[in-house]
Amino acid sequence: MDTELIATARLDLIPLSAAHAEEMATVLSSPALHTFTGGEPLPPDALRTRYEGLVAGSPDPSSAVWCNWVLQLRAESRLVGTVQATVTEAASVAEIAWVVGTPWQGQGLATEAAKGLVSWLGEHSVPTIVAHIHPDHRASAAVATAVGLAPTEKWQDGEIRWQRATRP
Repeated sequence: MDTELIATARLDLIPLSAAHAEEMATVLSSPALHTFTGGEPLPPDALRTRYEGLVAGSPDPSSAVWCNWVLQLRAESRLVGTVQATVTEAASVAEIAWVVGTPWQGQGLATEAAKGLVSWLGEHSVPTIVAHIHPDHRASAAVATAVGLAPTEKWQDGEIRWQRATRP
């Protein structure tokens, strides 16, 4: 499963490259983005190293495939966030995540990107989509709901597992 360009109404989901690190370091520079996930913003060099590892892929592609994109807001021709999917268990489950930089939040971009990603996963016959969301993160819960995920009784590292089956 190879990442490829995904186009939505306002966004291009572009396969991640280490070359995106400089611009993305600015996009992801707000400490507020780490309120629910922990950590802190990375400087460009550290983000480039992280992106190089993500682009290189999972150490065991037979058990997990890493798919990562940056979000380019077409009208502004600038990066505004990321989406990712870790596909496991013989391509039957994808764990997804999204982040949109603080200046672009509240415009529906995370929902639009997540819908594009979920649609792409469906086209690649991935039947189950999951996300792990902090119970107090209302914005991420709204995105998850918009793409058809529902909270389950399962918890992982203080987050609720949300899940959707894309087909019976």
